[in-house]
Amino acid sequence: MEHITKGHWIFAAIFAISFVGFLIWSYRKDLQLHKVHYQGSSLFLLGLLVIVFLLYVFRGFMK
Repeated sequence: MEHITKGHWIFAAIFAISFVGFLIWSYRKDLQLHKVHYQGSSLFLLGLLVIVFLLYVFRGFMK
């Protein structure tokens, strides 16, 4: 970590901003496809989070 220069940090910042920008652009481009093919994905994610939360809660009761 002692040999990281200012140029490395500038490159990392430009790379991160470019990468996030490309992800946003790509998601916006495919938004209509996502609405068709991934209709129930938010409900599935909510159910998964509820299950993980319940496992966390019941783990405390089992000890």
